Amino acid sequence: MTKLRISLSTCLIALSLNTLIAVPLHAQDSTAASRPDSAAKQWEFTLEDVIVLAQSKSLPALVARYSFISSYWQFRSYRAQFLPSLNLGADLGQYNRSIVALQDAETGETHYVQNDNMNNSLQLSIDQNIPFTGGIISLNTYLNRFDQFSPYGDLTYNSNPVNIYYQQPIFQYNRLKWEKKTEPKRYEMSKRLYLEDMEDIAVTATTYFFNVLRSQKSLEMARSRYESTQQLYAIAQERFSIGTYTKDELLQMELQLLNADIAVASAEVELRQSMLSLRSYLGLTDDTEFTLITPPHHSDITINEEDAVTRSLQNTSFSLNNEISLIEAEAAIAQAKAERGFSATLTAQFGLTQTGSDFVSSYRSPIDQEIVGLSLSVPIVDWGLGKGKVQMAKAQQEVILTQVEQEIMERRQDIYIRVVQFNAQAKQCDVSQKADGIAAERFELALQRFRNGSISILDINTAQNERDEASSQYIEELANYWNYYYSLRKDTLYDYIYGTDLDAEFDKIIDN
Repeated sequence: MTKLRISLSTCLIALSLNTLIAVPLHAQDSTAASRPDSAAKQWEFTLEDVIVLAQSKSLPALVARYSFISSYWQFRSYRAQFLPSLNLGADLGQYNRSIVALQDAETGETHYVQNDNMNNSLQLSIDQNIPFTGGIISLNTYLNRFDQFSPYGDLTYNSNPVNIYYQQPIFQYNRLKWEKKTEPKRYEMSKRLYLEDMEDIAVTATTYFFNVLRSQKSLEMARSRYESTQQLYAIAQERFSIGTYTKDELLQMELQLLNADIAVASAEVELRQSMLSLRSYLGLTDDTEFTLITPPHHSDITINEEDAVTRSLQNTSFSLNNEISLIEAEAAIAQAKAERGFSATLTAQFGLTQTGSDFVSSYRSPIDQEIVGLSLSVPIVDWGLGKGKVQMAKAQQEVILTQVEQEIMERRQDIYIRVVQFNAQAKQCDVSQKADGIAAERFELALQRFRNGSISILDINTAQNERDEASSQYIEELANYWNYYYSLRKDTLYDYIYGTDLDAEFDKIIDN
């Protein structure tokens, strides 16, 4: 249901914006001019509309997408290590013309002779890593041609039609084994980081949204104050003309009218600035005017603290990041132990080989060849260097364990506090909304009583200020409510309105 609603909103907004962008401004003006009886279209955006736009068009959204795509190809590169690779190697045109020293085997005399030769070789191999053991197995074929031009002419081909090579480290650090534990988690973490980035964009978009909404409400209140002050000034002029108002009181009302006019101009500038900031963040390049609809709050939503903590520890990148840190600490200990003591490398090679003076003879009746070897490395005295590295790795593991425990505890406390704030904020919004309605009604009654002459200018100003403060306070409480909500969505990756885990179509992100 969440994906359906978001997709529908995205399509409607994209269609509207494309229509506006595709038609030049002068064309829109001419269309409006041809229909003088039709008013210019004023677009209205909800909070959800603004968030959908931000998550699809803003610069942070593009950065998040490309960051995920980069992680995807990194994961693909990791998986490619476990697939066989076909490799072609060549040494071509290795020409050597020089003077070399030759020693007579019988007399021991050294003679310097001119050497002139060329060496060419080709090798084709299929290589395969073995993650479980850390070994490498290779199947290859090899051909070499050696041309000796001086001091005597000779041509030799050497071929290895089939050759199997295996190399197995013994008691050494197996990088692929540990990467097989961490890399899938890293890729899964990149998905969750992308979702968290999208929710972070939602939080930022909410801030911009309410900045505009505040400015929009301020302008609305400033215009209302100016209109009501105009009415009050007209009444004051009538009362001054019949002698029931003093000159001082009339001048005071005129000053209020001028200040109200200044407040309207200031509110208009503030609205333009906040609107420009919102357009810039959303990636909108046109000058289309739009108004924002005040979003309601959900008094029926109550989040359970333990449920939110559990979702935060299970759904987000937080837990995966801790798991990767612990695995890397174990890998560091394993590497330190492997580099400290006895290590060996076993190599084995079996194949066929032959030489000849021409290409065909070098492949005729090949003989078998076997090469087996064991390389050892045994530290006799290292003055505690290897042991020190192991102890350092273990100490670092203890540090990471302590940090993870501390971070989990702080995470639980943070989520718990913000859930309590969110649950309490809904009641704050209820109270502020009711106060807003009462203050507006009180001002209307006060305005009528002032017209009847039953209250003073001080009383009507007090009622007007209380109305404006109540309206502003309601917007502030709504802003806090939705910031708390989207902040909790980011830290739990759960939509509490629709009751679903947050997800994305990652295949489409990669394909696009």
